[in-house]
Amino acid sequence: MTTTQVSTSDLIYSWLERHVDRAGLNWLEEKRSQIARGAAVKVFFTAFSATPRYTGKNSLQLTLSDLQAAAIARKGWFPMNWSVDRAARILLVLALPQDDESQYLQTLEQVFTAADIGELVALYQALPLLSYPKQLKARAAEGVRSNMTDVFNAVALQNPYPAEYFDNLAWNQMILKALFVGSPLHLIQGLDRRANPELAKMLVDYASERQAANRSVSPELWELVKKSKVKS
Repeated sequence: MTTTQVSTSDLIYSWLERHVDRAGLNWLEEKRSQIARGAAVKVFFTAFSATPRYTGKNSLQLTLSDLQAAAIARKGWFPMNWSVDRAARILLVLALPQDDESQYLQTLEQVFTAADIGELVALYQALPLLSYPKQLKARAAEGVRSNMTDVFNAVALQNPYPAEYFDNLAWNQMILKALFVGSPLHLIQGLDRRANPELAKMLVDYASERQAANRSVSPELWELVKKSKVKS
């Protein structure tokens, strides 16, 4: 486990201590310990699914100080709207043994594949905290292609992973999808830095299609076109 992940796990646990009762924390600690010691994968899957029963689903209600600590622990990490169960699930994921890259990635893929919407949101929001992030690009792209807006937003919004790891094609497709589903572009991290000429052309074409159909065009689209042209 890397130093960054130790720090993020400690932070998440400290936030949970404010919202989860002692019985729930004891359960969470027991499962984290079992998972970290290499318990059967079934233990992780069962705990991951059962988490809300032990933690509840309230908001974490993070303070400005909490968010500042998050940004220090992991640049770009912004868990503003996380719920208690989401944070606890991510804590369980961070407890997975990571020495065996193949086994670690296989376990992640299994839990992604079997997850319901709420679980997928937690998993995609955890992307910037996970080990072997370069190996997760295909999984992240799968989240962008999802027809579930909450899942798409978990990847695209307030998440540093796409700006750090997507190539231009994947990045541009994510921006267009955000416009298509009505997600706010200003919540996408790295928007200015990743502006590019190809994206400007795609945005202009998209706007032209909408205008030809007498449909509205987001003002954010034109702002991004300007930024992309300035960089070209």
